[in-house]
Amino acid sequence: METAIKPKTGTRWLRRALVALAVLVVLLAAAIGFGSNYLVEYAIGRSGDGGDREVALEVEPGGDTVEATIAANKAAQKERNEAFAAAHPGERVEVTSDDGLTLSGVYYANDGHRWVIALHGYRGSSQDSLRLAQPYYEEGFQVVMPDLRACGESQGDYVGMGWLDRMDVLDWIDWIVARDPQAAIVVHGMSMGAATTMMTAGEDTPDNVRAFVEDCGYTSVWDVFSSELQLRFGLPEFPLLYTASALADAKAGYNFREASALDQVARCEKPMLFIHGTADDFIPYEMMDTLYSAKPGDNKAELTAEGAGHGEAMYALGQTYWDTVFAFVDPCLEG
Repeated sequence: METAIKPKTGTRWLRRALVALAVLVVLLAAAIGFGSNYLVEYAIGRSGDGGDREVALEVEPGGDTVEATIAANKAAQKERNEAFAAAHPGERVEVTSDDGLTLSGVYYANDGHRWVIALHGYRGSSQDSLRLAQPYYEEGFQVVMPDLRACGESQGDYVGMGWLDRMDVLDWIDWIVARDPQAAIVVHGMSMGAATTMMTAGEDTPDNVRAFVEDCGYTSVWDVFSSELQLRFGLPEFPLLYTASALADAKAGYNFREASALDQVARCEKPMLFIHGTADDFIPYEMMDTLYSAKPGDNKAELTAEGAGHGEAMYALGQTYWDTVFAFVDPCLEG
């Protein structure tokens, strides 16, 4: 009669350890997959909550005075925006993106051939660009305020973070030139709109495009999401940002590393004005100097708003903001 050979104790332990390790790997992969999908939908999905944030830096010395100035100027600008919108309802216009989306915007007709494309920030809409539209319009500019893809009334399932939007802005430029072949165009964006501005600046734009103004834009999508992972969730880049970037490539059509304003600015030959607040708690102030240094040539300038938070430079600086903007862009529009 044959006797069954029992496995050695060490062999049984090894098998159990391997099974446990396999289960752990599967669970870890599932967790990373879930986390990556959550991050993509949270950050760039149309219905995500990525714009809902409460992160603040410590108040700088003298910050109370700056905050009071910002609050007063913001309230005054809101009143001007409301009066402007009431007097100028604007015209809803559309273009079709290269990937077949219907993109909506608001157009304010004016006399002359000076134009501005005013670009809103992260998860905003064209209405957020009224604070840009009103001063430009009163300076005699025709104004186009697009809803960036997956924002406002524009189609799209995923926010482009400037990278996909740069191609959409080229479509808006074509729309303007078709309407006014003599158009002299400024592109002015804030936050994600500023990143869109810089990313557009690295493309081959027609001679009609004369200057770019970026206000508190980021160096790259990777950099800003890495910063936000740390600030909001206390998480490092690895592994989540790597896997989320790959998933975004599959779902949204771009990855976070390729979406680089820094690389695009390095290819920009046209004039650009860089603006940033020193107390920005979303896009670090240091990014402006990095971007400014990357821009070739001497047709560039910087404007710093001491104590201003994200998107608050115009309120902290008041009329100085607009005096600087128009002093920079006006010579670019001559001829």
